Amino acid sequence: MAKHETPMLDQLESGPWPSFVSDLKQQAEVRAKNEANIEFQIPRDVVEDLLGVLELSYDHGRTHWKHGGIVGVFGYGGGVIGRYCDQPEQFPGVAHFHTMRVNQPGGKFYKAEYLKQLCDLWDFRGSGITNMHGSTGDIIFLGTTTPQLEEIFYEMTHKLNQDLGGSGSNLRTPADCVGQARCEFACYDTQDLCYDLTMEYQDELHRPAFPYKFKFKFDGCPNCCVASIARSDLSFIGTWRDDIKIDQEAVAAYIGGEIPPNAGAHSGRDWGPFDIQKEVIDNCPTECMWMEDGKLKIDNKECNRCMHCINVMPRALHIGDDRGVTILAGAKAPILDGAQMGSLIVPFMKAEPPYTEIKEKVIEPIWDWWMEEGKNRERLGELMKRQGLQKMLDVLGFEADPRMVQEPRHNPYIFWKEEEVPGGFKRDINEFRKYHQR
Repeated sequence: MAKHETPMLDQLESGPWPSFVSDLKQQAEVRAKNEANIEFQIPRDVVEDLLGVLELSYDHGRTHWKHGGIVGVFGYGGGVIGRYCDQPEQFPGVAHFHTMRVNQPGGKFYKAEYLKQLCDLWDFRGSGITNMHGSTGDIIFLGTTTPQLEEIFYEMTHKLNQDLGGSGSNLRTPADCVGQARCEFACYDTQDLCYDLTMEYQDELHRPAFPYKFKFKFDGCPNCCVASIARSDLSFIGTWRDDIKIDQEAVAAYIGGEIPPNAGAHSGRDWGPFDIQKEVIDNCPTECMWMEDGKLKIDNKECNRCMHCINVMPRALHIGDDRGVTILAGAKAPILDGAQMGSLIVPFMKAEPPYTEIKEKVIEPIWDWWMEEGKNRERLGELMKRQGLQKMLDVLGFEADPRMVQEPRHNPYIFWKEEEVPGGFKRDINEFRKYHQR
């Protein structure tokens, strides 16, 4: 019989989708069955008490977790998030329920043995509950006690050769897509750049000194599989600046039905014969494609690298050969201010080891400006919004570029400086500023 009655949580299991409640109940049963075989280092009933406190939170309409001060491992200011329950007498198993962030492998490649070692460690010294790669990107260990933190850290570093991730006002654990290891569209080595910056900025990762959190994310191409453009303060998106490569024979094969579109992704449903005009050309956002004399033509100078045509016809179209990264800055979720997408600051830059240009011309000047001008708990995107992208470009020494727009046909950042225009135009510029401010 369950330790706590959980009628509201039970209701969450009744829907058509898998429920986290079922997973937690299963884990509670596993710990109960293993009680005789394993001498757990934290209370056996930790998961049962977690279910109980969650039920109480639903009943009261408020959380029963409190912030109880800073907790962590020696020498690190991040990597551990302190969790304490405000009902320790009723739920002693979760009086402490700390979270640990583990730096995930590049591209999230694992060996089964490595995962087994992580799970064995957490079953023994934690609750056994994990969250594999949520919005942080890290491996998340959910629920342990203060005395176990150093023990877990020692076993991770000495036996598994594994480091903690980032938490707090520091560089968060950099995250990348699978990149060139498995994807033909990757325009640079995401795993190498991610690993290089992770190792280069260890101090920024483990010893919080920033105004608030800072995230790197690395997408190998504009498909943006890790959603860097929406979730990272500095987003690296693979791109190319020459022409899309076209195999006209393969284009004809798609049109003739010999090759299924979308790499056969819709093979389970008959969508009818492939229509290149309807499914590719008419869907081009810049209208840079057309058919001429039975051949596909692309005006590459108008292409904005949206990837739609390449995704639909991957055997006919391929990324160019002159490859690098586009860098965007300032994306964030809504905390102090609303959600923001990244703003373009570098249209194209080569991404080749040792990445000196990226570090010295982009990352470090941005950090210097943000640490000097940023307010407490102000993300980079909020500082950009407060002081303007023009200020950021001045800090970086970059020239304004027509592609630096927040959204199509809307550019709120770039303004003329009075000293840059003839005196006769100053009145018009000032009138424009007043109108824009209204």
